Amino acid sequence: MPNPESRRDGGQRASFGARLAEAMAARGPLCVGIDPHPGLLAAWGLEDSIQGLRTFSFTVLEAVAPLAAAIKPQVALYERHGSAGLAVLEDLLAAAVDADVLTIADAKRGDIGSTMAGYADAWLRDGSALAADSLTLSPYLGFESLRPALDLAADNGRGVFVLALTSNPEGASVQHVGGNESVAKRIVQAAAQENQRYAQAALGSVGLVVGATVGSALKDLNIDLAALHGPILAPGLGAQGATGADMQATFGAAYPAVLGTSSRGILAAGPDLAALRAATTESLAGLK
Repeated sequence: MPNPESRRDGGQRASFGARLAEAMAARGPLCVGIDPHPGLLAAWGLEDSIQGLRTFSFTVLEAVAPLAAAIKPQVALYERHGSAGLAVLEDLLAAAVDADVLTIADAKRGDIGSTMAGYADAWLRDGSALAADSLTLSPYLGFESLRPALDLAADNGRGVFVLALTSNPEGASVQHVGGNESVAKRIVQAAAQENQRYAQAALGSVGLVVGATVGSALKDLNIDLAALHGPILAPGLGAQGATGADMQATFGAAYPAVLGTSSRGILAAGPDLAALRAATTESLAGLK
């Protein structure tokens, strides 16, 4: 893994895609979501408070950092606590650097012009308190509206994951429109085009979010993920029902680039560190 200090101080770093490919090869293709839902806090015996948020977040990091290629804090669940919650997230992102685990800020940002540039500056600029290794983005104001984030990520050795094909029932009403020339397919093609700038890296730094439970949608929409040359973040492993075997069948030739994501399936094992690590190890075994 690259020197974590280079991620903090703006020093020279390899591209995000190259670093993620290295982490996946070394540890396995697993991302652990850090989702401090009120119900999970209660199940852990924690209050729905800043202290509960901090204890939950840092316990998960301690448990999974040696095992997972990446962690994915759900930004909304920190925002709901206001500025103090975002301060916990800032501390978590900094601690992940020290723990040498990659971070995906699950913020799903998407806007136009200077507003999109502001989001990019917050999450992808070296020196920002919220800087993560990568950021989830929503392209539904047009893929090119993401340009400030795409370019800043490239300049700083960071990455993005663009929502392409999600498994929530409402998603199909937008993403599937167009059939063989669907909205989702055009997003995939645009991301593949963007990854041409990373042709020399093991993976490009423009990834996609594709639900692990999309079933036959990739085939039905004639979408070729193998041509992406970028990582595929696949939420839905574990509690949402997807298994490693399901994902291999769904993603086919693109499976080596898939980063399976489990949140509740692992987090439900807490707060015991050993139990969290056992659940993480079990999830990893199912992906290999």
